[in-house]
Amino acid sequence: MSPPAPGSSRNALRRIVSQLMQRQWIIALRAILCGFLAGFLVVLYRQGIIYATGFARWTYASIAADPWLLIPFVPAAAVIGLFVGWLIKLEPMAGGSGIPQVEGIVRWGLRMRWAAVLPVRFVGGILCGMFGLSLGREGPSIQIGAAGSQALSHAMKRKGIEANYLMTSGAAAGLSAAFNAPLSGMMFAVEEVHKNLSPVILISATAASLSADVVSKYWFGLTPVLDFTRLSPLSLPQYVWMIPLGVVAGLVGSLMNQMLLGLQTLYNRLPVMARPVIALLMALPFGIFAPMVLGGGEVLIDYAERATTGILLLLGLLVAKMVFTSTSFGSGVPGGIFMPILAVGTLTGSVCGIALSHVGLPVRAIPVFAVCAMAGALAASVKAPVTSILLTVEMSGTLIHMLPVTACAFTALFVSDLLRVKPIYEALLERYMQGDRPVSHDSSGNALLEFPVALGSRAAGRTIGELDWPDSAAVVDVRRGEDEVIPCRETVLVPGDYVLVLFPAHRVGEVRRALVELCETHV
Repeated sequence: MSPPAPGSSRNALRRIVSQLMQRQWIIALRAILCGFLAGFLVVLYRQGIIYATGFARWTYASIAADPWLLIPFVPAAAVIGLFVGWLIKLEPMAGGSGIPQVEGIVRWGLRMRWAAVLPVRFVGGILCGMFGLSLGREGPSIQIGAAGSQALSHAMKRKGIEANYLMTSGAAAGLSAAFNAPLSGMMFAVEEVHKNLSPVILISATAASLSADVVSKYWFGLTPVLDFTRLSPLSLPQYVWMIPLGVVAGLVGSLMNQMLLGLQTLYNRLPVMARPVIALLMALPFGIFAPMVLGGGEVLIDYAERATTGILLLLGLLVAKMVFTSTSFGSGVPGGIFMPILAVGTLTGSVCGIALSHVGLPVRAIPVFAVCAMAGALAASVKAPVTSILLTVEMSGTLIHMLPVTACAFTALFVSDLLRVKPIYEALLERYMQGDRPVSHDSSGNALLEFPVALGSRAAGRTIGELDWPDSAAVVDVRRGEDEVIPCRETVLVPGDYVLVLFPAHRVGEVRRALVELCETHV
């Protein structure tokens, strides 16, 4: 066979270079860098939380053995609580989960000061971890990834929509590194953070998630954060149990949301500086009498997944975890709820599995019930079912449970919808947005939003001139697949188009709501 002609090789090289120079691939290459940085930052945060939680367990065990240690513990908790409260006042965006804040940045144009967010997240999160508060590291990891990507984006002089893409990619990388679950990180960015499936978002989030996963696996090894390795397949007749299990998981996930928001409402009646102090002091009885509920919940999940007896103990731990998570998170200290919700779901599944084992369910099926209910509780609370399913499958390390996990997750989601429960991060974002929040803008004081045109929306099939766009807002670009359409009054918008709207930055909330009415499908 004759070798290829030099001209054909050059043409092939030009085609490759041309493809790489396309907009989405340039962003993807930058997203890889963001993923590596996010992975490094999250690995440091994870390791710090691991050490801090270990210190908390040792502290409470020491107090249980020698109650005189309460004398230095109480003033130490008060001083550190006041310091954490001061940090939150210094940078309010670094308090709480971090996921609502990132959603507010990506979807509502809020401004984040990464140079302040990162140190407050690290210092505040680790200090709270030293007292064993029932907080997850996944929400903070998502914001840490987004903040790191914002810093890198600023260094690369990226602005506007591209900076928004890179921040979304950093958020995906944060979850990927937190769980060693790159597919879940990618899907979370699409399903929860950005809430639309853009090819650019999909490619860049995937690239960042994979590169962050490389860093995480290099540091912590190949084993998933929650390693469910003893799962046996369910028989087809046993799949019917996923419906009642999903109902219970949906009720528990919905109740978890109400408790989290209710305790936050109670805390909001107190001075900001006093809230962390109360949360740290309330950790004391849980640390002494129920040490398994300390921290995010990995120890609790491992125990629940292996349990085959002791239903009363599991019920007690379930109630304690729900109450402790609510008192910890409601105070507004830096920390998330992702892992605690997974722990609550796992306990729920184990309780149901053990109860059914008395009427004929094989004991080997109990861990499967724990895993399925974990996905169900998360889907009911967050209302991101695909992320919940993928996360569970990645953590279990097998695809054979995809069907029961899916059945349980969507049943729980249906129950949550019937109860009209609002997604927890959406509810938290609404509360956060009630304050006077600064928005991002360019040097002229304008901001940009990119919005997809959904099938069945008011905008689909109509010209730009026919639609009532918000005052002072202008459509400056329409992206259709790989093409860009110069907008004019006669341009017809079709489902799948992405409209880029320019408007005064101070009107972001009004413009966002108007675009939702125009471009989203309303059932």
